[in-house]
Amino acid sequence: MEIEQPPREKPYEKREGERRGLIIVNTGDGKGKSTAAFGLALRAHGRGKPVHIYQFMKVPSARFGEHRTFEQLGVPIEGLGDGFSWKSQDLERSAALAREGWERARKTIMAGEHFLVVLDEITYPLIYGWMPLEPVLETLANRPPHVHVVLTGRRCPPEIIALADTVTEMTKVKHAFEAGVPAQRGIED
Repeated sequence: MEIEQPPREKPYEKREGERRGLIIVNTGDGKGKSTAAFGLALRAHGRGKPVHIYQFMKVPSARFGEHRTFEQLGVPIEGLGDGFSWKSQDLERSAALAREGWERARKTIMAGEHFLVVLDEITYPLIYGWMPLEPVLETLANRPPHVHVVLTGRRCPPEIIALADTVTEMTKVKHAFEAGVPAQRGIED
């Protein structure tokens, strides 16, 4: 490791542009996409801002760690799916649930009552062809100007990336699962 000197001056100038709602994308094969989105949700909630979280691949009855915490905090978090595709008994049903879930999320975004709307794992129903991309792009482009939207998932469509204000690609360097360590409650859930 090379030691470096900490900056002695601010490395950027203060921005003077208008504050507005952002489209934020967390994508890539590395871990942390949903975790980062949930961190933003906690930050916004901590500032008294209304937040709504939609999870496109989780079942409505899911009780993962994030569900327990957000429920305790009074932050709505909704599972819209029936689990990941390899667990699904009926992919047509999965597709229908994604489309129905999108309609709920779209209405929430367009109502403008929430400061932040998280669309967790939305890339999967898009890349699987379960729901069309155009209505998502249209909603993001025409949402009320104060609404921030975070989208997560691998292989985010380039059209969404082009529309986004901030895009972070999580890059996997190594992962414990590849070394034979199973998923662990409190880390992967």
